[in-house]
Amino acid sequence: MSMDCCNSSILPTQEQPFVFDASVLQFQSTIPSQFIWPDGEKPSLELPELVIPPIDLCSFLSGDPFEVDKICQLVDEACKKHGFFLVVNHGVDSMLIKKAHKYMDSFFAMQLSKKQKAQRKIGDHCGYSSSFTGRFSNKLPWKETLSFRYRANDENSSTVVEDYFFNVMGQDFRQFGKVYQEYCEAMSSLSLGIMELLGMSLGVGRAHFREFFQGHDSIMRLNYYPPCQKPNLTLGTGPHCDPTSLTILHQDQVGGLQVYVDEQWQSVSPNPDAFVVNIGDTFMALSNGIYKSCLHRAAVNNTTVRKSLAFFLCPKMDKVVTPPNNLMNANNPRIYPDFTWHNLLHFTQNYHRADVKTLNAFSAWLQQHVNI
Repeated sequence: MSMDCCNSSILPTQEQPFVFDASVLQFQSTIPSQFIWPDGEKPSLELPELVIPPIDLCSFLSGDPFEVDKICQLVDEACKKHGFFLVVNHGVDSMLIKKAHKYMDSFFAMQLSKKQKAQRKIGDHCGYSSSFTGRFSNKLPWKETLSFRYRANDENSSTVVEDYFFNVMGQDFRQFGKVYQEYCEAMSSLSLGIMELLGMSLGVGRAHFREFFQGHDSIMRLNYYPPCQKPNLTLGTGPHCDPTSLTILHQDQVGGLQVYVDEQWQSVSPNPDAFVVNIGDTFMALSNGIYKSCLHRAAVNNTTVRKSLAFFLCPKMDKVVTPPNNLMNANNPRIYPDFTWHNLLHFTQNYHRADVKTLNAFSAWLQQHVNI
């Protein structure tokens, strides 16, 4: 669920980057020092399981007053405490989800040189990345990712993902692009439904956040965590809060997602029928700090590949992020300055490695760069 995450603001290294070739490294008995995390940040082998009631989205959308009130209360409690919940009965076709996982395998099974046709450039947020080795020099995540953009209601939105893969990877990836085009459209619809739920839970009405995110400019990411022979020394994704607005994640059945709740890390067991939803920094700012950006990380194991599909809902690039007036008062004064998603994205891709303090660091940085 990471947007280039970790627990520091280390700037990109100027040295020749280390190449993370998972086809080789997953079998090595030792791992490069760049992937070894400090003792205080290494993963725990035994963690309690986070138990939270799943949110029945179908019941919420039915409009039944009793169900709506009950669900809004559950979401409100979760988002004020840790910013994390699960949704079931979400309406997304299970065959589409299976297909999206299957096509991930076909991409990441390719030789590194072929995957690098989609190589992500430094400062960009789309493309293939092998552990962000080009950006950072230590505490590297043990993973590969493939990220791409999805723009809703754009004149080319119906083919934007398909066109991206055709242009970058060629004709052979036309069907690949169609699958993820369809998946992004499903995530777009789901995310706007969840925005109705968050609007009701915060007391600003169903329509407020749904309308705010109309025409959103979002990011889809395929996460691939290869086996690691020293899983106790590294992390698949370091501890961080997503700088985006909302993350909708589907895990495979391997497990590894961990959330920080009640002053400890807790594991989140995979559920094939559920989507994991977490609040990001942008929505925390939209709620004036009432809803918390979720602190999470991902562990790896020494036997099995772990995969996840992450959809990051983001507003239009030039949309001003400002909370509704009724979320600001004498008891809850304004916390964060107005900003655009373009500026926050620029900050996290060029100056700051996303962590638990990204929004505060960005607010301070913004005061010095108001004309970007």
